[in-house]
Amino acid sequence: MMLGPPGAGKGTQARQLRRKWDIPHISTGAMLREAVAAGTPLGRAVAGIMESGGLINDELITRVVTERLAQPDTKVGFLLDGFPRTIPQAESLDRIVSDRAPLIIIDIILTEAEVIRRLASRMVCSECGANAVGEGSRCIDCGGPLVPRADDREQVVLNRLKVYREQTEPLVEYYGKRPTYCRIDGARLPDDVTEEIITAVESQT
Repeated sequence: MMLGPPGAGKGTQARQLRRKWDIPHISTGAMLREAVAAGTPLGRAVAGIMESGGLINDELITRVVTERLAQPDTKVGFLLDGFPRTIPQAESLDRIVSDRAPLIIIDIILTEAEVIRRLASRMVCSECGANAVGEGSRCIDCGGPLVPRADDREQVVLNRLKVYREQTEPLVEYYGKRPTYCRIDGARLPDDVTEEIITAVESQT
């Protein structure tokens, strides 16, 4: 499970690790953005909340994740990005995976100043929902066009950080004493972060 503030690189790292371990990358943010773009009932229900930088209510997002983790491709493992974000969600996740191998928590640490700098340059694929940082106009995953993320505007970013501090940082205390909790320095080059995560996970398995 990937933990860390907005812009910490959770999605980037999960996509790299997905390729290494051949397990699904389950991004709740991507699933929700796809639902908004498709205009599904779920998308219509969450569009306004996402654009303001708020969090989807626990019951709704837990139902989305529960249904996804019940799919056959998650049986050998999965990378969870964007869930849980609150203590009730974490408690639900513990119940969901209670009959599986212990949950490994990867907490990617990044300062707020670096978060704001990164998010100012972040784009998202309009087709598959993948995040992309830096130059280029096409997604490296599917070739779709890149567009600015609606939830990366400065005021929205500040609100997302406030929400993170208030609702998600308590997860550090919730998970912090577990032997499977791993802190990772997210300020380094992405490949270096990936290698540290791999080392941390392999030490737990």
